[in-house]
Amino acid sequence: MHVKKFTFNPFQENTYVLHAAGEGIIVDPGCSDEDEQRELERWLDKNEVRPTRLLLTHAHVDHVLGCAWLKRRYDLLPEVHRKDLFILQNAQVSGAMFGINCEPVPAPKRFIEEGEIVKLGDEHLDVLFVPGHAPGHVAFYNPKQRFMLSGDVLFHRSIGRTDLPGGDTDTLLKSIREQLFPLGDDITVYSGHGQETTIGEEKRGNPFLRG
Repeated sequence: MHVKKFTFNPFQENTYVLHAAGEGIIVDPGCSDEDEQRELERWLDKNEVRPTRLLLTHAHVDHVLGCAWLKRRYDLLPEVHRKDLFILQNAQVSGAMFGINCEPVPAPKRFIEEGEIVKLGDEHLDVLFVPGHAPGHVAFYNPKQRFMLSGDVLFHRSIGRTDLPGGDTDTLLKSIREQLFPLGDDITVYSGHGQETTIGEEKRGNPFLRG
C-alpha cells in the first residue's frame, strides 16, 4: 500500500490517496477549486489509479470540500462515522462562516464503524475511534506497514483544536494516549495538516502531551 499526499485549500489540508495494484482510496478530499481537482485527477490518470472508495476521518469543512466533485467525477460517496453526520450536513454553512464556498456534500454511502477493516488489495487498515477534535473522528491504521492517517487528532508538535462543535480537550487527549500511543513509537503519522511525524517523536516532544 502506497501513500500519496496532496495539500489543498486555504486551510492547507492534507488529502491522501492510498493505492495498491491500480486501486485507490481517497481520504479527506480537500480539493476546493478546479485547479486542485485537476491536480488530483491528473495524478490518478497518470498513475493509473482507479478510486473506489472515499473515506473521511471526520467531516469538518476543510476535509470535505471535494466530496461533491468526486461524486460527479467518479461516482464516489463519502463514508463517515455516524457521530459526524451533523457536521457533514452543515459543511456548506460552516464554509460560509470561513468565507469558503462548499458545495452541498452528498449523503454518506454508509457509516464507518470502530474496529472495522478497510481492505485495499492484499493490505488492510484498521479503523480506530479517536473522538475529541470531532465527535465521530476516526483514524486509519496499517499494522503491517506501521503507519496511520490521523486526521486532525495528532500533528507534529501539536494536537487538534477542540473549540468547534462537538470538540472536547479531555476526550482528545484520552484518544491519543489510549488509542494511538499504545500502537508503538515507530508508527508513522500522516496528519490532516502539516508534516509527517511518529508516535515516539510526539511522546517525547509534543508540548500538549507532556505529563
